[in-house]
Amino acid sequence: MTNIFEELKTVWVKLSGHSYPIHVGIGAFSILTDELARLNWKGKIGIITDTNVANYYLSACEGIVKKVCPQGYAVHILPAGEEYKNLQQIENICTTMLQSGLDRYGGIIALGGGVVGDTAGYFSASYMRGIPFIQIPTTIVSQVDASIGGKTGVNHPLGKNILGAFHQPHSVIIDLIFLKTLPDKTYREGFAEIIKHGIIADENLFNYCRDNAERLLNKEFNYLLYPVVRSCEIKADIVMKDEKEQNIRAYLNYGHTFGHAFEAVTHYKTFLHGEAVSLGMVTASEVAVQMGYVNENIPILHREVLNKYHLPTHWQGIPIDEVMESMKRDKKTKAGKLRFILPRRIGEVSIVTDVSEELIRQALERIKTD
Repeated sequence: MTNIFEELKTVWVKLSGHSYPIHVGIGAFSILTDELARLNWKGKIGIITDTNVANYYLSACEGIVKKVCPQGYAVHILPAGEEYKNLQQIENICTTMLQSGLDRYGGIIALGGGVVGDTAGYFSASYMRGIPFIQIPTTIVSQVDASIGGKTGVNHPLGKNILGAFHQPHSVIIDLIFLKTLPDKTYREGFAEIIKHGIIADENLFNYCRDNAERLLNKEFNYLLYPVVRSCEIKADIVMKDEKEQNIRAYLNYGHTFGHAFEAVTHYKTFLHGEAVSLGMVTASEVAVQMGYVNENIPILHREVLNKYHLPTHWQGIPIDEVMESMKRDKKTKAGKLRFILPRRIGEVSIVTDVSEELIRQALERIKTD
């Protein structure tokens, strides 16, 4: 394994009253020992993971916890899949942790992808009115997006992440080695979030993803380190300026209003999150064209880069009426009006509320195939 101290990069999220590091590297997992010592939790530790990740990394995590935390620990293994990100799982975790004796002096380690991180984070926010937690994300989606910024939550059958809380982690540890065991489809979907960061804030990052697709898809981690770190920097910077999404943090939702609707109406079984976001970004770019914010070249650039990562840019088989109804239930709706993040160019977006329903339908039709 590559020497961690040659590869480790650290990005800090500095908020009023709470700051935490995001450690990124090839082999960064070993820094969990130092982070647990730094945090010095006095109670037991709960490890929350899922059936997929447990097969690969749970024993290593347990080994570190045993050495550093003599108070003991408990493990809860979630079933893998977005369809299990619900309130029932919160209750199940609570039962495990109460029976193990986890109290408010302990903490949680979330070891897994976005579903694990969101669920474990929401549990941490709720349990005994809030206990600390560490994010150890194991997918690209969770490494560059879900693990950072404190958004936690679970889904309701009518909408994604409807039940949740802002609860910042105390540390984020991103080890690119975890990506080796990901299925190709799960690995690829994460690039939708990296490309998103390029579209909203950094044209150079967008171009890097375009020019290095083959190396990145081949899991050449020396090439992946830059886009992951840069994505973390972009998200951290936005979160520090707008922690509770009163303004510019909404930029991070680019493609997500449409994407969450695609996920919800297909019951979280058709699209991986990154695939839905890919479709959502293309749709949003088509809206921007119709509103005169950008020219036709912007959707073309979206498709060019997303297609390199085998991400969907067209959809079929979903009634547009259902997509529209789902979007109206989106938590980003304000005073009955949907807020959209639309591109002004690659590297810049803005918040727009005056989008007609007819125009939205037209954009959905433009990316639909028969």
